[in-house]
Amino acid sequence: MWVFNWYWARNDIEMGTEMVNEVKSIELGKLVGHPGNANVMSGGVFRKLVRNIERMGMYEPIVVRRHPRRKGCYEIINGHHRVKALERLGYTKVDCVVWDVDDGQADILLATLNRLCGRDVLDKKLALLRRLKGRMVTGELGKLIPPTASQIERLTALKLPSVSCEAGAKGFASAMVFFVNDEQKGIIEKALGLAVEGDTTGTRASRRAAALAEIAELYVGRRKGCDRLREVGGN
Repeated sequence: MWVFNWYWARNDIEMGTEMVNEVKSIELGKLVGHPGNANVMSGGVFRKLVRNIERMGMYEPIVVRRHPRRKGCYEIINGHHRVKALERLGYTKVDCVVWDVDDGQADILLATLNRLCGRDVLDKKLALLRRLKGRMVTGELGKLIPPTASQIERLTALKLPSVSCEAGAKGFASAMVFFVNDEQKGIIEKALGLAVEGDTTGTRASRRAAALAEIAELYVGRRKGCDRLREVGGN
């Protein structure tokens, strides 16, 4: 049994070409992972994926194309982890959507289907978690969805202001990801440590976020001051 998402039924993907969609049941042994797939799932999240499929018996069809070099096989474009989960659960065949795409189109799909995502509206996410918590023991719920049991407890205990935290609204928590080397990491950690020294308000994460914003604000102010001095000197 599986869920047929409307997305898979489309005849095009706005790439300037019409695709022929075919839904069929394919033997697991004929599915080959695309070597260019860059999406990696942590062990914990993968175990939750396995539990969800096992519990509900439903999954989104795997997106594949006919393998360009191996006759009779299919190359996975989207659903690498689902295939592994289904294999672990003893499935011998899986439902797939076969798309007629070339190498270039497959690369575009790898870069989009696996990575395109939005972000949660906080108040709606908390309401959803509370509904789920009302139907299921937190420990069991933590085995099925991304947040852990302790995170679910903390999130559902949050008291939000009356104003909805829509995406982009002030107070909406946003993730920032950047990479630093060991030396840069040491400097940043030292600066954050000095900035939060003696501060006991809020959580450690909120204190470090506020400290980082303060450091950035000081830098912006210094740059503005330097720019003004250069303007004065130029006059």
